[in-house]
Amino acid sequence: MAYKRPIEPFLWLLFSAGGTLAAMAMPVLIVVFGLAIPLGWLPTPTFSHVHALVANPLGRLFIFVLSMLGLLHWAHRFRYTLYDGLQIKHLNEMIDAFCYGGAMVGSLVAGYLLLVF
Repeated sequence: MAYKRPIEPFLWLLFSAGGTLAAMAMPVLIVVFGLAIPLGWLPTPTFSHVHALVANPLGRLFIFVLSMLGLLHWAHRFRYTLYDGLQIKHLNEMIDAFCYGGAMVGSLVAGYLLLVF
């Protein structure tokens, strides 16, 4: 009988990668776009500057990875909140499908939007 490897370590890897990237990148983005630009500390970027960032393949990759890993981090944290915190262990398969399926759908939507625009 073949040994079936659990997927749990891979999910924890994505959880920690998403949390780490979000912890490093999100505060910078919040300070720049939430404080520095509205308060006039930095000049407002023009449409052409923002479009150049999104049109660059590395910029698109960064935005996609940040979105994807952030969604996977959310999915894993929310899954364990429902599973362990609320003790609804009998709905484990449905919770997994909702959380990780939602993260996959969100990642696909982010990828599609980055490819189209």
